[in-house]
Amino acid sequence: MKKLIFWGLIITLLLLTGCGKYDDKDIVKDLTKKIENSKGYYIEGKMEIINNEDIYKYDVKVSYQEPELFRVSLRNKANEHEQIIIKNEEGVYVLTPSLNKSFKFQSEWPYNNSQVYLLQALLKDLKNDNQKIFEETENYYVFTTKVNYPNNRRLTKQIMYIDKDLNFKEIHVLDDQNNIEIKMIIDKMDMKATFKSNYFALSENMTTAIVEDKVKPVSEIDNIVYPMYIPDNTNLTAQDFVDKTEGERVILTFEGEKPFVLVEETISKEAEWITVPTYGDPALIIDTIGYINDNSVSWISNYMEYYIASDTLTKPELYEVARSINSLPVFK
Repeated sequence: MKKLIFWGLIITLLLLTGCGKYDDKDIVKDLTKKIENSKGYYIEGKMEIINNEDIYKYDVKVSYQEPELFRVSLRNKANEHEQIIIKNEEGVYVLTPSLNKSFKFQSEWPYNNSQVYLLQALLKDLKNDNQKIFEETENYYVFTTKVNYPNNRRLTKQIMYIDKDLNFKEIHVLDDQNNIEIKMIIDKMDMKATFKSNYFALSENMTTAIVEDKVKPVSEIDNIVYPMYIPDNTNLTAQDFVDKTEGERVILTFEGEKPFVLVEETISKEAEWITVPTYGDPALIIDTIGYINDNSVSWISNYMEYYIASDTLTKPELYEVARSINSLPVFK
């Protein structure tokens, strides 16, 4: 009788202490299985980038095939400007169909920083943060984790909303003031997606890309665009216009404790598709994908190319100057 009472108490205690409860460790474990066992997935969603008072909205399509083939399409909803990131056996490419141009990177993308639209990157952030915060609501498992955005140190954490079927539904990336700077909403997810053999090939994507860019090429600079952020004790000392064979270029020189040069120039569509080798990593800058390395940052927006170079600015400082430039159309 005493034994029966003893085991009854043990069972009761186990039930009261939540024996068998599905907790955050189980969720991460099952998420890991789900993502790592997928031979291919396809995602559609919407992303917002909040830059001060400006909000840039994108339609996002992501394709993955094992072991390491990726294709990410980012279409700016304001001007229908599309860029495509491809990782295949040959390297990492950023395609800009409206310019008939692609850029080839020797890069560790997408594993060198956080990515709100790639399942592997989200899972990596989940697993790497031993101090992540977990909360369960009626509809979601909610995780708050640290993020790794080395070029934007203000971004400190992200909130992941995962439904009860272990599908990522929404990701918010916050700055150190708890302001949302990136928001990703996933509308569609297929974890058993399959793709044609040439789906991730550069040539296939160059020929099938649809160009519906609402912004038209120009040959003159109507207004110079200045950065809103300039390092302390650094000032604009010169601005020089240079005529090109087709178009214009302006060179802005900033001198002081953190000297740098900002070049702005008009560009036009190439007659034939070209691939440009690029040193650096792909980076989302304002309303487009550019590149950044230890000494420079460059991007193309609304048929203007911007290039910042400095021997003294750090990568986060280069990025901060770049993202402070308002690249709205300012042409004749």
